[in-house]
Amino acid sequence: MLHVDLDQFIAAVEVLRRPELAGLPVIVGGRGDPTERAVVSTASYEARAFGVGSGMPLRIAARKAPDAVILPVDHEAYTEASVAVMATLREQPGATVQVLGWDEAFVGIDTDDPEAYATSVRRAVLDRTRLHCSVGIGDTLVRAKVATGFGKPQGMFRLTAENWLDVMGHRPTIELWGVGSKISKRLAALGIATVAELSAADLDLLTAEFGPRMGPWFRELGRGEGARVVDDTEWVARGHSRETTYQHDLVEPAEVEAALRTLAEAVLDDVAAEGRPVMRLTLKVRYAPFLTKTFSRKVAETADRDEVLAHVHRFAADRIEPGRPIRLLGLRAEMPMPDDARARHTPTRSGW
Repeated sequence: MLHVDLDQFIAAVEVLRRPELAGLPVIVGGRGDPTERAVVSTASYEARAFGVGSGMPLRIAARKAPDAVILPVDHEAYTEASVAVMATLREQPGATVQVLGWDEAFVGIDTDDPEAYATSVRRAVLDRTRLHCSVGIGDTLVRAKVATGFGKPQGMFRLTAENWLDVMGHRPTIELWGVGSKISKRLAALGIATVAELSAADLDLLTAEFGPRMGPWFRELGRGEGARVVDDTEWVARGHSRETTYQHDLVEPAEVEAALRTLAEAVLDDVAAEGRPVMRLTLKVRYAPFLTKTFSRKVAETADRDEVLAHVHRFAADRIEPGRPIRLLGLRAEMPMPDDARARHTPTRSGW
């Protein structure tokens, strides 16, 4: 199986639209104004050389790369480019394509020469879209996904059971797909710092820390094991979320309430299109200057809009600290999965 990942996708799309930007540091984020509150969506390799990265506040990125060209986010342009790329992948001989997002997908193939197939895929994508991609080759989805990082940019790399520990064993667990900073710290507290240590970890120890489902899953991840089938079943969202960074801090209760209602209405519009009830709410609050807190609460399944709005406001009243300036609010609503949904969309911790 292959993992195809477009190189610096958003920045590359912008450079195609503005060829004069080729070779220059390009940053895409917000409305393209570093004086506003916004974060970096992506940065070209030239901008990354200055230490600019996704999720970084735009004003800090502008400070790190003062000569960079800063552009606003254009979702429609990126969606159009992504559709062309995915269509190209589906046209490849014998390919089964599992889309993971705008800029990446798994491609299942049956071939004796995956490197040659990967080369043809990269060429086909470039010929049709003028976008470069990198390809990871693996015998599991995890290994293919991780392999792509070693092939970037504009290359390929192969990870299998034979070379997994040789390549990954000495690396920190945070370099695994599905292990973030919080999980890596919890693993480190158990004396597990590297991929090799996780692959050989005591199962009882992991189960005690992470539970009977996630404990064994993490050890499997450390071994590079997992799903071996690319699933092209239509993706079904587990939830929908929205968040807004405010240009001026919200302080007054009426401001916070109005902002929450606007977020909730947008999320519920997305949920309504799914035709499934809400079962869990997650609230994200970023206080000034930059302290972020996230809270989650299970609610009785309901498709009643007014009932969900009431849950949101009660949840916020319990969790938001009154009078404390707020610079960002986010809301996520989760739904029960339909019986025929893809059993394992991606091998990440949440499973979706």
